[in-house]
Amino acid sequence: MNVAFEYVNKTLIARIEGDIDHHSCDAIRKRMDNEILEKNPRNLIFDMDMVGFMDSSGIGVLLGRYKQIAGQGGKIAMIKVKPQVKRICEICGLQKIIPVYQDKRQAIENIKEC
Repeated sequence: MNVAFEYVNKTLIARIEGDIDHHSCDAIRKRMDNEILEKNPRNLIFDMDMVGFMDSSGIGVLLGRYKQIAGQGGKIAMIKVKPQVKRICEICGLQKIIPVYQDKRQAIENIKEC
């Protein structure tokens, strides 16, 4: 599991590599929380291109970061979500809270409009 960070203005883009499950959630959560506390981004985009699987623990990680960012008035989105992960998001209703976009450009444009 690896999380790489990139910034576009005040938007944090977190590229997660590997499964988001009960084995990796603590490490992902800690890396994300440290980055958010240190840099205080306005918005957050999860780049899910390299995520092949996500379980309910992963959903919890995404919702926790949503609460952090939304609590400060920011927006959150996901990009490049694979079909198997997208299906999990649809089943649990996550897409109603965290919108999914095709790519970084589209997500940034839509976050700015909100």
